[in-house]
Amino acid sequence: MLQIRQAIIVEGKYDKIKLASLVKAVILRTNGFGIFKDKELLELIRYYAKTTGILILTDSDRAGFRIRNYLRGAITEGEIRNIYIPDVFGKERRKEKPSAEGKLGVEGMEAEVLREAFRKAGVLTEESPVGDPITKTDLYFAGFSGTPDCSEKRRAFQTGLGLPAGMSAASLLEVLNTMMTREEFLKMTSQKED
Repeated sequence: MLQIRQAIIVEGKYDKIKLASLVKAVILRTNGFGIFKDKELLELIRYYAKTTGILILTDSDRAGFRIRNYLRGAITEGEIRNIYIPDVFGKERRKEKPSAEGKLGVEGMEAEVLREAFRKAGVLTEESPVGDPITKTDLYFAGFSGTPDCSEKRRAFQTGLGLPAGMSAASLLEVLNTMMTREEFLKMTSQKED
């Protein structure tokens, strides 16, 4: 079982059950969009952001990104780190039909996929990649932002890394800086170091 210092924020009851079988940590549920009106829960999440830090682990669908973005805007102090699960298409066992977007949520992910998501977010190691950070300029020169076809290129790159396709350039930058060094990124995207 993984010991996690930060509080983990998930969407629903079944996400919490799934995660509780893998990690020892405080796990809070947003109850889907219920977080938009639950001021007490939001204050509790803010408390954890300031004291231990929080990890946001929502589904990789539009609803999950909406909740994630709401929390990032509503929490102004403390440590917030995003954990992303890849786009995996299918249906959770307990459901009769797939979700609207046809993607598995946190509850439907295999344990190893979830462990890998924590690793990619830099949560399972005390060390982060050493060296210069990857910058917005690096994303631009890789064709992942600021160009006419950047969204398609970024989606393909994210999918290749096992990340959800719907991430923004800013979210991708945050995750890349926990996954690899700038040198590794430049090599992967065939850019030369300045």
